[in-house]
Amino acid sequence: MTLCISLSARPSNNGTRFHNHLYEQLGLNWIYKAFAPTDLAQAIAGVRGLGIRGCAVSMPYKEDVIALVDVMDPSAKAIDSVNTIVNDGGTLTAYNTDYTAIEQLLQRNAVPSSYSVLLRGAGGMAKATAAALRDAGFRDVTVIARNEETGRALAGLYGFAWRADVDPAVAADMIINVTPIGMAGGPDVDSLSFPREAVDAAKVVFDVVALPAETPLVKAARAAGKTVITGAEVATIQALEQFVLYTGIRPSDEQVRAAEDFMRAQ
Repeated sequence: MTLCISLSARPSNNGTRFHNHLYEQLGLNWIYKAFAPTDLAQAIAGVRGLGIRGCAVSMPYKEDVIALVDVMDPSAKAIDSVNTIVNDGGTLTAYNTDYTAIEQLLQRNAVPSSYSVLLRGAGGMAKATAAALRDAGFRDVTVIARNEETGRALAGLYGFAWRADVDPAVAADMIINVTPIGMAGGPDVDSLSFPREAVDAAKVVFDVVALPAETPLVKAARAAGKTVITGAEVATIQALEQFVLYTGIRPSDEQVRAAEDFMRAQ
């Protein structure tokens, strides 16, 4: 049997259900488990030493894990953020499939690159999102981050602006939350990551938080009749690309939909 795992401060069943359902559909003798590590370095040493084939990496480990791998694929190296590790005989190669997910969702929803954007957050997922925005041609982007050092650094890396907090008087066509605000199990599970004024002014509302699928921001955006992009959609795309990296198999669209339905039926 081949084992794949995920590492997160707040593990969810999303990836576990998605991957395991695909393993079953394809008749693979594989299993996927989720963990909340107490020591990241020891966890990654375990991946190497136990021959664990794949390891998904979630907040807040996407940058800290860089020092613990052997090879950085261009998808991770370009943005200094990792969400996937593949173990080939003890050699750990890091990838980032978050970027792919963001890129695809912007295209699927036909979001004009002329839109102004407020991007809240400055961690690993924010890097992937900022890179995808820049590469898609977005130029009017403001990074919202209370930590001035990390916020300015991220904004400067991609030629964007920075603000410490959202100004209710400043409207944007698209707002994107890449913080844990609204995440299940966290202290801000019931909080809105943007003021209602920002939601009302936006045309597109994007929340990368995957659990719950209907975060306070997503609910507010749906109620206001906005175009909504959810973290659950991000989770499906990035998990699919991880599955391909781990197994070398790309499931059919029908198999992916079945796995996605199973994941969301929890």
